[in-house]
Amino acid sequence: MRTRLAGAAVCVLALTLTAAGCGSAPETAAAKTTTAAADRVEPLTGTPAPELPVTVASADGRKVTVRQARRIVPLSGSLSEIVFTLGLGDRVVARDITATFRQAAKLPVVTRNHDVSAEGVLSLKPDLVLAETTTGPDEAMEQIREAGVPVLVVDPAQGLDDVGPRIRTVAGALGVPSAGEELARRSQARIAAVRKDVPQESTKPRVVFLYLRGSASVYLIGGRGSGATSLLEAAGAVDAGAASGLEKDFTAITTEALAKAAPDAILVMTKGLRSVGGIDGLVKIPGVAQTPAGMDRRIVSVEDGVLLNYGPRTDQVLASVVAQLYGDGAK
Repeated sequence: MRTRLAGAAVCVLALTLTAAGCGSAPETAAAKTTTAAADRVEPLTGTPAPELPVTVASADGRKVTVRQARRIVPLSGSLSEIVFTLGLGDRVVARDITATFRQAAKLPVVTRNHDVSAEGVLSLKPDLVLAETTTGPDEAMEQIREAGVPVLVVDPAQGLDDVGPRIRTVAGALGVPSAGEELARRSQARIAAVRKDVPQESTKPRVVFLYLRGSASVYLIGGRGSGATSLLEAAGAVDAGAASGLEKDFTAITTEALAKAAPDAILVMTKGLRSVGGIDGLVKIPGVAQTPAGMDRRIVSVEDGVLLNYGPRTDQVLASVVAQLYGDGAK
C-alpha cells in the first residue's frame, strides 16, 4: 500500500505537500529548505551513458541480464523517480499511475502497481521493466518475462535506510553505478541536514498514520509494518499506531484503536484526506474527534505519490512533515 501505497506558508511547501491543518502561521525555516518544485524531481547533471550489458541480482531470486536501457518501463512511482533523478528520464517510455512528478506527466499511464497490464507494457516495446516484489498480478509479470523482456525486481521501501540501497540497485541495473553512488550520497546528506534541525522536544509528539479512501470506504490505521514508522521517528515523533501495539501493516480504524493510539497529530495522504471531505470529514470518522489530534485538528498531509517512496525526494517529505508538525518550532 506504500508503493503498493502538511500555517499558510506551509501549504505551499515544495512537493505540493498539502498542509491540511493550515492556519496563519508564518513560513518556517524548515519549509524554506524544501526548494524543489512540489511536483518535480531534481536530476543529476552529467550522468554518463549506461555501460551495458550487466547482470544483476533481482529481489525475486533471479539473475537478470540487462543488454539495453533505451526503453525503460518502471512499474512504480518510486522507481520512476529514481530513474529520472539519475538523469535517465529520457529513456522512460511509460509510467505507473503513482508517478506524479512533472517530468513524467506526458508519459502514457500503462499500469497501476497492483494492476499491471502486460499487453499495455509490451505494446511499448520495452527493453527493461523495473518492478517491486509487490508488483502484480504474477501472471502479468510472467507474461512480460516470457516475451523476452528483462524484469528487475527491487525490494519495496520500508524506511529511510532503504533510500541508498534502492538507488544503487536501480543505477547498477542501468549501467550507471557511479551516478547511483552520487545520488545516494546526495540523498542521504540532504536527509541528514533536515534531521539535524528537527526540534528536540522533551515529549515527542505521537503521530498516527491513517490510510483513507473514502470513495471505497477504506479507513485504515497504520501499524508497525505500514512504512511510516521510520519517517515519523526521523521527524522526532512516535509512530502512535506501532507504539499502541498494532503489529500488522494496516488495521481497520476503530474507536478503541484510536483511543489506544492517542495521537497528537494525524498523518494522511493528500488524496486520502480529500476523499473523506477534508479535515471536516476526517473528524467525523468514529473516534477521530475524541483524540488529541482530532480535537486540535492537527493534521499532516503529504502528496500520495511521494509520502512513503523513500527515494531522492525523501528529504523534502521529511522537511514538510517537520514543518507541519512543529510549525514555528521548526528551524
